[in-house]
Amino acid sequence: MDYPFVEFLFVFFVAASSLYIFRKIGKAIGLVDKPNARKHHDGAVPLIGGVSICFTVVHYLYFNPVLNGYNNLFIAAIVILTVLGAVDDRFDVSFKFRILVQAIISVVMIHYSGIMLADLGNLFGLGNIELGWLGWPVTVLAVVGAINAFNMVDGIDGLLGGLSIVTFGSVAVLMGWTGQEGKLYISLLFLVAIIPFIFLNLGIIGRERKVFMGDAGSMMIGFTVVWLLLGASQEQSANTIRPVTCLWLIAIPLFDMASIVIRRVRRGHSPFYPDRDHIHHILQRFEFSDMRSLVLICSIAILLAGFGVIGEVYKVPESVMFISFLVTFVVYHLTLKQLCVARPHDLPSEAGSLKSSDQQA
Repeated sequence: MDYPFVEFLFVFFVAASSLYIFRKIGKAIGLVDKPNARKHHDGAVPLIGGVSICFTVVHYLYFNPVLNGYNNLFIAAIVILTVLGAVDDRFDVSFKFRILVQAIISVVMIHYSGIMLADLGNLFGLGNIELGWLGWPVTVLAVVGAINAFNMVDGIDGLLGGLSIVTFGSVAVLMGWTGQEGKLYISLLFLVAIIPFIFLNLGIIGRERKVFMGDAGSMMIGFTVVWLLLGASQEQSANTIRPVTCLWLIAIPLFDMASIVIRRVRRGHSPFYPDRDHIHHILQRFEFSDMRSLVLICSIAILLAGFGVIGEVYKVPESVMFISFLVTFVVYHLTLKQLCVARPHDLPSEAGSLKSSDQQA
């Protein structure tokens, strides 16, 4: 399969054009993010980045199906998640309902595509861990977890877009190396579609043109990432990657979600209780600017994803990769815990479920 430059140039043009169109629509229908106690930005900013990316991807896949047998299923899944996210951005949908829809989509994905987490690999050096019937519930948890990991990490300008590019770029490298061309194409498609959003999100071409990703984008991206990783590691073929490698490609979203959930539960709060203890919030309390925080977090994500790619290419034992992942998470969690103690936030308690957008801060 060839990947002519002109095709991706067209994808870039569609993504950029749709951003301008959806910006106007978003403002007209009130699909905007307004500043409050937890969101510090100027004016009402359209929450249409995810809608634009979904439109671009669906438009291309409809005319150029690259997921053999699963193209329509994938399109339907990301459209439903994007619509759900957009409705949530506009009207605030209950987190229980969002998770229910995410779980149903996970079950439908497993049933119709056969993609599920059935083999965890040789994580402990004692042989492959086969899940059997547990593969169904574990896969649902994995999909819902990945969707919400990308949703929860979305808190400063450029962060979700930057981390998504790191992940899709890493997946593209491994898909190219293993010859999984359909997944390589999807990775590159999303990567190119996200770039115009980052330009507007960071205000590179004017602060007045600023847009946010919104829950519509974070849920769609989280689902796409886990779809690609499950397929790349679980499909019955000789060119799959090892499951433990997938953890490294999405390390920062997983670390941030797991760490903050642990801290919330230890305080007696719901995992969805709103606070300002995400990694970007903590860096801000130490007087890091948004740009410095973005560069630091994405640099760490690149290092971790790079470690995963190198481990896969050179076949570092899975047990070593897994134990290294756990040790890295423990270091991450304990470091953030100490930083929270050293510089606690002064945000008043808020009721309700966690609402994640590009400007939680």
